[in-house]
Amino acid sequence: MTDVRLVGLDFGTTTSRCVAAKARLSQNVISGRHEFSDVREVFRSPIELTPFTPAGLDEVRLEQLLDEWLAAAARDEPIFGGGALVTGLAAQQPNSAALVELVRSRVSDVLVATAGDPCLEAWLAFQANAGPLSRAQPDRWVINLDIGGGTTNVAVGKGGEVSRTGSLFVGARHVEFVPGTYCIVRLSDYARSLLQELAIAARPGDSLSEQDVRRILDWQIALIDAAITGDRAAFASPLGRMHEQVALDRLDEVREPIFCLSGGVGELVYDILQGRPLPTTTAFGDLGIDLAQRIANSPNWAARLGESRQHAGRATVYGLLLYATQISGSTVYLPDPVLLPARDVPIFGRVTSNSTAEQIRDILQLVARSAAGGCVVVSLGSGDASTVRLLGERIASAIRTSNIPGSTLLVLIVHENVGKALGGYVSQWGAVLLRLIVLDEIEPLDARFIQIGSLRDGVVPVSFYGMN
Repeated sequence: MTDVRLVGLDFGTTTSRCVAAKARLSQNVISGRHEFSDVREVFRSPIELTPFTPAGLDEVRLEQLLDEWLAAAARDEPIFGGGALVTGLAAQQPNSAALVELVRSRVSDVLVATAGDPCLEAWLAFQANAGPLSRAQPDRWVINLDIGGGTTNVAVGKGGEVSRTGSLFVGARHVEFVPGTYCIVRLSDYARSLLQELAIAARPGDSLSEQDVRRILDWQIALIDAAITGDRAAFASPLGRMHEQVALDRLDEVREPIFCLSGGVGELVYDILQGRPLPTTTAFGDLGIDLAQRIANSPNWAARLGESRQHAGRATVYGLLLYATQISGSTVYLPDPVLLPARDVPIFGRVTSNSTAEQIRDILQLVARSAAGGCVVVSLGSGDASTVRLLGERIASAIRTSNIPGSTLLVLIVHENVGKALGGYVSQWGAVLLRLIVLDEIEPLDARFIQIGSLRDGVVPVSFYGMN
């Protein structure tokens, strides 16, 4: 068993934060799979208001925060896994990609770092906040709403497994105020369009009336309700479509769900329900307190809320810390460790034991045309030797007939503990010239990209992002 360090970084519309933990890299005595155990927090940064300039994110201040946090979080130890997300309206800034590169330049590809990935954000928030409740009541549907400054990310799951996600541009900080007043400092594009729709003639420097605030909140809550009840009529208008980042669909089978809240607004709702004192009106310079009060005081909402409150206000960053990284099995096929780490490898498809030679070849040709190479999910259905051999040989044959250049990186991920054997058959024991990696004991997520860290103690960290 080895101790490793995990780090989560979250840069949101309103606030940014960092959390680090130590965990034991161990093997489950029942399943035999490698996993993190004995996770213990070792660093939690103060919550910082995300710094902006008129041109976008304040890169100078963010660089200072990042260096301070990583120095305290890592303490000169190598980081094994975790992640960094730029979310909400921060992800829409023109220089959000520069912040991602700042993170990547400091952690040397060991953390998955990305901006504007709302489905991943929704999945992480569910796992960190609602996951324990969902696993404890596996027959009940659970819906987690992560309500922050810029977005409301929704994840629907049962038995701890997320089945669908959605995202709205509904949050507390689309209208910014002078703290303690309703005097407008700044409006997002979404807020400008909403005010125009509601015939509220207000701009920066003007003050909203209490009636104006109620109408804004009414509209936001109605849109959230429409999303989680499957009312598509609310998204037929141009304004409704503008506020829908990812549609939440296939809700017909979701009956009598339990609701959990996370994000900054979600945490305020639980504070209200538990009788904790709140700051004064617009103390944070936005509508977070007002929105939380409306939700908490709604009998319809209060009756649907579960008691789970795991990491509510920090659900995304704890999700990055605890759930962004999987650990491969120890029978990886990696003839050349120099191939790792591998970042931003696109996932092109899935191969099964029933895939035809033509289907396999079509996927591999997509891999061949990618400068970063590609990843293919292998679904064996069985880990017996004959199934592994037959599919491995079929993939090897498709590689030959596809004339894939030997410089191409091909990553195969498989659930069963067969990495070395499958790699041997696909490579024909070294006869097929290809930069091949096979990672086993991985639970593939429905995502567009995979990131793989460096080999350590016979295993590698694996992260998925660009969730579908």
